[in-house]
Amino acid sequence: MGNCINHPEIQTSYLCMKHNIYLCDKCLECRDPDIYCKFRSSCPIHFISTKDFESKPVETQSKEFSIVFQPGDVKISVPKGTNLLEASKKADLYVNASCNGKGSCGKCKVIIESGAVKRNKTSLLSDKEKGKGYALACQTHVTGNLVIKIPEETLEKKLQTAGMGEEATKKLSGLVVDIDPMVKKYTIQLEPPTMEDTISDLERLKRNLKQGGCDTSKMSSGIRVMRQLAKAVRDDNWKVTVSVLQKKCSSEIVDVRPASKDDRSLGMAVDLGTTSIVVYIVDMQTGEVLSAASGHNSQASCGDDVINRIVCSEKEGIKKLQKMALSTINNLSQRALESLAQTHKNIENITISGNTTMVHLLLGIDARYIRREPYIPTITEFPIIKAGHIGLKAAHYAGVFVMPGPAGYVGGDIVSGILYTGFHNTNDLTLFIDVGTNGEIVLGNNEFLMTAACSAGPAFEGGGIRWGMRAETGAIEKILLDPETFEPEYETIEGKTARGICGSGMIDLLSEMHMKGVLGQDGRFRIDSSHPRMTIFNNELAFIIEFAKNIDTEEDIIFTESDIKSLTLSKAAVYGGFTVLLEEIGMNFSMVSQMIITGGFGQYLDIEKAISIGLLPDIERGKFKYMGNSSIAGAYMALLSNTYRQQSIQISNSMTYVDFSSNTRFMEEFTKAQFLPHTDSKLFPSVTRSYLN
Repeated sequence: MGNCINHPEIQTSYLCMKHNIYLCDKCLECRDPDIYCKFRSSCPIHFISTKDFESKPVETQSKEFSIVFQPGDVKISVPKGTNLLEASKKADLYVNASCNGKGSCGKCKVIIESGAVKRNKTSLLSDKEKGKGYALACQTHVTGNLVIKIPEETLEKKLQTAGMGEEATKKLSGLVVDIDPMVKKYTIQLEPPTMEDTISDLERLKRNLKQGGCDTSKMSSGIRVMRQLAKAVRDDNWKVTVSVLQKKCSSEIVDVRPASKDDRSLGMAVDLGTTSIVVYIVDMQTGEVLSAASGHNSQASCGDDVINRIVCSEKEGIKKLQKMALSTINNLSQRALESLAQTHKNIENITISGNTTMVHLLLGIDARYIRREPYIPTITEFPIIKAGHIGLKAAHYAGVFVMPGPAGYVGGDIVSGILYTGFHNTNDLTLFIDVGTNGEIVLGNNEFLMTAACSAGPAFEGGGIRWGMRAETGAIEKILLDPETFEPEYETIEGKTARGICGSGMIDLLSEMHMKGVLGQDGRFRIDSSHPRMTIFNNELAFIIEFAKNIDTEEDIIFTESDIKSLTLSKAAVYGGFTVLLEEIGMNFSMVSQMIITGGFGQYLDIEKAISIGLLPDIERGKFKYMGNSSIAGAYMALLSNTYRQQSIQISNSMTYVDFSSNTRFMEEFTKAQFLPHTDSKLFPSVTRSYLN
């Protein structure tokens, strides 16, 4: 908190990091909206001022207009004045809008095939695109009946996700030996009542459970069970299946049904990512992953990073973001269940692994203080929750275990990663990083665990990059440049026509441009606009990755100096975080026994290229180890085992969080790392040798 620079009598939490001044609610306006600012991607002042939260609501008329979205003939009705981004959300067609509808990313392109609209001015569409009916969904408002075509490059596609279905089972096989779920099922034969044995049906049930080894000393039951009990115990000659939810200090009978009507017991593990969500459907008897699905977290339309999500929840309500996350999870679980001939009612156990902000928003918990100093979450260790209480599609009584997290910016997804990789049980000094929308790192072994969040930003996931995209079909994931002509040779995901470039492709490109002389150490172009691979975009130089004439887009796929700057800042934050954590315990990179990389992005990462730009340290290559999506793997382990659920709590409690926001050493290292690969070339001897050669 500080005093507003314009109104000293008012205390406020809104801090402009660029000018180091506080602004109150009356003064929330970015001072330099047209000048590059490294803090912009996570700046609430810029977010609020450009979104214009305080503007008057659009007046609506009683008459509504119809919109038909193509492909798919999806038809909805919306009031006059609704923008097309909101309309697409209503139609469950979530388009790529990483700026949260502020009109600054230019990614929510749609084509107006017929009908009347009102368009806001934008410089992010070319005259050629405008002539063909293109519009930005967030800047286009409904004034009549419409037919809208959503181009392939705009639709959010299914993510590439390693380890689906059978592959996941092979990968996770043997991790859990003894299955011990939260909701346990007991099939028991009751003795019918007699004149000599007249205890109630419920007490008769508890008596048999106790005889079967179930602790009934602190057992309760709800009114629903009481109402179903009489019929359930008599429908199959007093043979019943009882579901008991095991809590921390008690248990509860949550379901009773005739044994003949018992269904397959399923579990669901969820990786609740900022960008994407992954769901595993698991057989709770065998531990087999029966099916899986992945997709984009629809909250992405409220901003790429957790800061903008929190700001959006403050201004537009937590329920909105909660509904969006729940909708994504429920739709993915439905997709995963379709091939199993099972329903949501068969899901009795659920674990959720996600960062602290994502979990708070999913549960409808106020997250605003996570972004305010001293950055305290409402809760870090969660009790067992029932699925019906939070809106998850499952048996209403299904037990939900949320992976605990040690701090506001290091959450349960990192605890899951530690649980899965198991380095907390070894003597080896390990450096762990989950590379994604957020950059969380952990340093430690069986003696200590230190962790920090290095504010990498969304660049590695395509956020804030002109042609950046996630690891979807058509994303450029590998790229080489000819040393003479700089002509690119690239590979796209699934070999489809290029639609953009994902994180691994951006790292390849940055490395290639630096090593081949297109870029200097300062990240600026060494060749000018006269070169055939160069152009000018928004008054800055840009490298042409692919010409529009060769692909299905209306303009060239380019990489601008601003894109280079965003990526350089992200990699500098990660490397600076590594350095500071090691310094905290008086060590350096040479003392690290292994470096574990996890996350979907890490799967496609070229280690050599990542080292050449200064993202990863220049250490022995054999020390690097990629272990996939560790968040979903840890959630799977906790789903099946109470031992792992308790171990996750112990891991979280043993982690020491280092806050970089006020750490001067981090700012120093962050600044030093904003070059390719670093200001100190001695830290990257192999890169220096390659560059000289």
